[in-house]
Amino acid sequence: MPARPDPEQIEAALLGGEARHTRAEAVRLSGAPPEFAGRVWRALGFPSRGEDAAAFTDSDVEALRTAAALLADGKVDEEAAIRLARSMGQTMARLAEWQTSIVSNLAFGGEEGGGPQGAEGAEGAEGAGDDGGLGPLVGLTRELLPDVEKLLVHIWRRQLAASSARRLAFMESSEDAAPTYFPLAVGFADLVSFTNLSRELDEVELAEVVEGFESTATDIVSSGGGRVVKTLGDEVFFVANTPRQAAEIALRLSDGVATDIEVPDVRVGVAFGPILALLGDVFGTTVNRASRLTSFARPGTVLIDDAMAEQLEGESALRVAAVRPRHAHGLGRLQPYALRRVFTPTLPTSAPEATPAPGA
Repeated sequence: MPARPDPEQIEAALLGGEARHTRAEAVRLSGAPPEFAGRVWRALGFPSRGEDAAAFTDSDVEALRTAAALLADGKVDEEAAIRLARSMGQTMARLAEWQTSIVSNLAFGGEEGGGPQGAEGAEGAEGAGDDGGLGPLVGLTRELLPDVEKLLVHIWRRQLAASSARRLAFMESSEDAAPTYFPLAVGFADLVSFTNLSRELDEVELAEVVEGFESTATDIVSSGGGRVVKTLGDEVFFVANTPRQAAEIALRLSDGVATDIEVPDVRVGVAFGPILALLGDVFGTTVNRASRLTSFARPGTVLIDDAMAEQLEGESALRVAAVRPRHAHGLGRLQPYALRRVFTPTLPTSAPEATPAPGA
């Protein structure tokens, strides 16, 4: 069996060259201020290396040079540059882990040898197709890299355009709105009895449930015009531009997820109000209200706050009914409202024949 490639071989294959610069050399060649270069590197999520270690590639130097140029040209200040680096580092780290899992399944196949490179495919990948002894995982990753890189840039531009349009719309919707502070509908969808489920299923089965839940919930949120902020295993945090969009998403989550995949019931809480948007996340009292409403909701139901209820007033297809007020730690008294659809009964086309009374 061929030897497993070491980290240096992997870096050389995927970064376009070997690590051959020390930290001091990388800083000097990039023209970046030493302290700034260190802050950017740490913000990206990479470990510090010894001063004498050749740990930086030519592409690392070019990336530092680009960051330093942005700073020198005054396009961003140092704190903004560090925030950008942190946001990209954290996002790309999660994306890389996710993609490596997918490519691993392609390269090695599943438990039953499934996928295009299952039991037989992996053997072939170890030979002539292993890209110079890199092994099936790194070899396939390198093969996919050019196309995935193009898709990544395109999808990022698409998301950036959508985000910019949303932000401008939010700012125009209210006189009190600011670039990071504006009204928004936020919600949480939570799998009921997830702890009990985790005891009943093994790791693979539990992972399938979580992935199925996240996949279906993301489809529902996206198709409804919302955005998934993040997923937390048994919980999905989403936002929507309008209360009407959020209401439809919430109702579909509560009654759609459980029928699409084998998962427990889902409960949903939604609130409307001002939020603070920072680094791709959403904060504020409105978010806390939505979270508490989710914990109050019964399985398969949707609870909303009074602001959402007021915004949905007059929606003929929806029914909003006040339920028992609850006390929420840190928020005081909350008045939840149950959200349901209005179902119009179908009338028979002709009246049924009268049933004769007994003894008639």
